[in-house]
Amino acid sequence: MRRVDFENGGIVQNILQSAFPMLVAQILNLLYNIVDRVYIARIPGIGTTALGAVGLCFPVIVIITAFSNLFGSGGAPLFSIARGSGDQQRAHRILHVAFTMLAGCALVLMAAGLLFARPILTVFGASPDALQYALPYMQVYLIGTLPAMLATGLNPFVNAQGYVFVGMASVVIGAMANLVLDPLFIFALNMGVPGAAVATVISQLLSAAYLMHFLCRKAEYRVKVLLPKQLAASLACVRDIVSLGTAGFIMQITNSLVTISCNSVLAATGGDLYVSVMTILSSVRQMVETPLLAITDGSSPIISYNYGARRPHRVRRACLTMALLALGYTLAIWLVILLAPGVLIALFTNDRALQADTAPAMKLYFSTFIFMLLQYVGQTTFKALNKKRQAIFFSLLRKVIIVVPLTYLLPYAFGMGTTGVFLAEPISNAAGGCLCFLVMLLTVLPELKQMASGQAVQL
Repeated sequence: MRRVDFENGGIVQNILQSAFPMLVAQILNLLYNIVDRVYIARIPGIGTTALGAVGLCFPVIVIITAFSNLFGSGGAPLFSIARGSGDQQRAHRILHVAFTMLAGCALVLMAAGLLFARPILTVFGASPDALQYALPYMQVYLIGTLPAMLATGLNPFVNAQGYVFVGMASVVIGAMANLVLDPLFIFALNMGVPGAAVATVISQLLSAAYLMHFLCRKAEYRVKVLLPKQLAASLACVRDIVSLGTAGFIMQITNSLVTISCNSVLAATGGDLYVSVMTILSSVRQMVETPLLAITDGSSPIISYNYGARRPHRVRRACLTMALLALGYTLAIWLVILLAPGVLIALFTNDRALQADTAPAMKLYFSTFIFMLLQYVGQTTFKALNKKRQAIFFSLLRKVIIVVPLTYLLPYAFGMGTTGVFLAEPISNAAGGCLCFLVMLLTVLPELKQMASGQAVQL
């Protein structure tokens, strides 16, 4: 089976071989939610209201993804470092612990979400009109929590073994199924908004089933569920996974917190229409950040593996290649957003009034998007090299310390209304991105220089 050779392959070749399948997988993964919104927005008579209602469910979806990343993105770099250093026993243990925690957490989240779905949506800002569409969508979606978390959380371990095309295939299966099933359940079977969630759950189940078959039967490192006693004996491994995964977890949770804050303030200052505007902006952001995420995620296992193998020159080259690829993409898409926002907006709505209100908001919201590459490159490097404290701090800085306070201060204290909500994001992109990248340069480069000189470095 075709694999990426982290041991002997060229750095640029490795990154491109890893990043391209991940790019395809990430783009197709967007279809799980983006396609739902595209079809929902076109339901006759209720499209705009239903789109805003489904947008209110987005924080819950983000929270589920955050827990997937807590164990998946937290364990995969440690798994790669262990493989690079030749410690196969530790690599197996990390995979087994991560898998067990993913499965257990999924069951807890599903039960809690189904029990408190209505009050959660009310806190998120759902009006009575929006609740009639948001609640059934969220309840159905939560039933698929286990396959959703397994598909997302185990994919990094497949990629970390070099099986990037298997990881891509698992996403392709689910995304293609979702493309076919969405119009079937929403329109042909006349299920409306809940039909979109049914299609998504079935698609995630297919994706997870394919991935589990590979990881149980064919992969070099295979998964198994640990018994409670075995998990208790691996508490050190649990701590390592959770502490490193906390950075990605915080990034996702804070995205959810920001969405909740934005929807709440926009509902109060602009009404349900502006909640729909934010839903479109969030969808576009997901879409345009996907290639950037693929570039950095594709680079991460190469960085981690060579760091574990104590090859600082290959680590430096991988980081530089990642940064240059990210710069080229981010600059191109930033110009598209600023010069032709209508093209992207039209993907999500044909409502003229909604398009007119979204265009200026999009230009403001993405005005400093170019700085996001600094955040992604710095954050990925910290995680790949197991720099927990830095990764966690910069996850908190941009969203919790900057965006959330500004989301309330600018509209209310400075009287900027809905404009203030859309301005908070670009301020955080510039400030948080620059600081993250600068600290990465000042901390990582000296360590790699020390490693190159043969001095001991704590991995």
